[in-house]
Amino acid sequence: MLSPSAAFACASCGCTFTADWLNQGLVTQPGQAATLRVDYVPQSQLRSGTSRVDTSKLPLPNDHEIERWTDNVYVTASYDRQFASDWGINVAVPLVIRPHATIAEDTESESRSRTHGLGDIRVTARWQGLSTPGGVTGLQFGLVLPTGGFHQTFHSGPAQGEVVDRGLQPGTGTTQAVIGAYHYRRLGRDWAIMLQAQAQIALNAREDYRPGTIGEGSVAVQWLGLGRVVPQLQVNARINAQDSGLNADVENSGGEQVYIAPGLTAPLGGRMSAFAHVQLPLYQRVIGWQLAPRVNLAAGLTARF
Repeated sequence: MLSPSAAFACASCGCTFTADWLNQGLVTQPGQAATLRVDYVPQSQLRSGTSRVDTSKLPLPNDHEIERWTDNVYVTASYDRQFASDWGINVAVPLVIRPHATIAEDTESESRSRTHGLGDIRVTARWQGLSTPGGVTGLQFGLVLPTGGFHQTFHSGPAQGEVVDRGLQPGTGTTQAVIGAYHYRRLGRDWAIMLQAQAQIALNAREDYRPGTIGEGSVAVQWLGLGRVVPQLQVNARINAQDSGLNADVENSGGEQVYIAPGLTAPLGGRMSAFAHVQLPLYQRVIGWQLAPRVNLAAGLTARF
């Protein structure tokens, strides 16, 4: 999986880090691992197209909703197992915490929400039967299950008591299919490269909302010359189709992003290791008006057993 979290609040809020299980090298050998990961994605820049919207010049009240900020925190516990038969599984259970502030259309003051709770659980399988002695090649498929809530409301401001936009809820309410492929190869003694592509497609709509299809891809290069400490540089891309339905913000959803993400994996002793990544935008284009992050942060711990 490229991202173990539930669907994010908007297309520009993408976390496309290459899978943690791939970073830890589990695809090259049978084994099990448990990972606890925290992603922090602060959306603080209102954008339209490829440009920033100068909110200081916007009159109030306005016929546009003026989103102020959204802080996305995802705490994800995942279990991964690679069998000797070329098959593997991954189960990721996310907890979502998402405070948000916005100025709704035709109002002059902020409305605030703090959606939180269990997100949409992701269950994926992989098959590595296409691998060769020179590299590991695998196919992925699975489901994102509608386990997250989607009826939470604003707690203050003019919109108090109203249901928060579906894109800001912990869950989408829909079942989504996940399909993808990846390849891992050593480049000489001290370098390795990982390629991964994945699509997430809604299989149904729920209460007049259907999330847009997401396509993600990553290229990651690792330097293995330091032994068990592994620096890594990723380039991540994400394409998000617009949401649909009467309860979707169709005009302000969808877009494309490209990120660069340096990171590091290091042992902690025994069977434990830690990893951290910083993801910075290289290109962002959003449809309509959407909040975008200036930086995405991720860190976690993995235990093999």
